[in-house]
Amino acid sequence: MKKLLLIAAFGAAAYLLVPHFGTHDRPDPAGTPGVSVAADERSDAALENAFANRISNQQLAGRGAVVRILSDDTNGSRHQRFVVELHSGQTLLVSHNIDLAQRIDSLRKGDAVAFYGEYEWSPKGGVIHWTHHDPHGHHPAGWIKHDGQTYQ
Repeated sequence: MKKLLLIAAFGAAAYLLVPHFGTHDRPDPAGTPGVSVAADERSDAALENAFANRISNQQLAGRGAVVRILSDDTNGSRHQRFVVELHSGQTLLVSHNIDLAQRIDSLRKGDAVAFYGEYEWSPKGGVIHWTHHDPHGHHPAGWIKHDGQTYQ
């Protein structure tokens, strides 16, 4: 009986962790525009896991709808900031460095965006940054896709 419980526990742990580890693969920013609901749910699960467990410094991908556009952060490197709501309902602040990547001038509330960047935990759902190339080549390149264009 103990052996069966141990196997079940390992199986449950593997089931819960597989979507999380699968998001470390760098998504292709030029990939097909249509993404299945299952793919959205997997990326949501990885982002939810990072939030629930207060995990930071993870390269994660996701997609969602812009629910709020904030003013630019102009302290230090300039960042375009907006809040995205995931399919799951979780919200994330996206902080896109516009000193290293093109500003998304056409971005509006309600627009769909896909992103790949570094997740940092915060009590409000988290922040995605490094949504751009690294001019020094030391950090994985991130991106944002909006209206058929990739910003990186």
